[in-house]
Amino acid sequence: MGDRWTLHRAECVLVVVDIQEKLAARMAERDAVVAAARALILAARRLEVPILVTEQYPRGIGLTLPELRDALGESCVPIEKLSFGCAAEPQFLDRLRALRRNQVVLCGMEAHVCVLQTALGLLDKGSVVHVAADAVCSRNPEHKRIALDLMRQAGVAITSWESAAFQWLGKAGTPEFKDLLPLFK
Repeated sequence: MGDRWTLHRAECVLVVVDIQEKLAARMAERDAVVAAARALILAARRLEVPILVTEQYPRGIGLTLPELRDALGESCVPIEKLSFGCAAEPQFLDRLRALRRNQVVLCGMEAHVCVLQTALGLLDKGSVVHVAADAVCSRNPEHKRIALDLMRQAGVAITSWESAAFQWLGKAGTPEFKDLLPLFK
């Protein structure tokens, strides 16, 4: 159905990478990125786009931020990992494969480490990967810029949270659009 540039909610999964307490406290753009990730989560939930959440060594780095756990709801169980890239974790790959969807939208921390390695690993496994640039960050903004450039060169589509949500929506005038309209204001 889709090409590599157009997102379709029936083919897509949102992956929230390591937006955790101790990590987030050290991030440039923390508040804006958390707000963008939260909006993506809320849009995905309303539009029935599956969501996978990862936590890098939660005993040391902490849990997913409370404001995101709230948006995710109780049914979303994070996948603990030690590998930087999610695609190197069998539990993550098993859950992703079970969804039978080929498109992935990524948001999370840090852009130049876990998000980058996840994007490249998923590309290598045949997924179509989009990264919401306004929903990723690094401690050093220059590292984020370099990571986004590298991902773009590798074939990742660089987008924004709103672009992803509007592609999932497809059109205005629907009950879903009306429900999500407050996110866009």
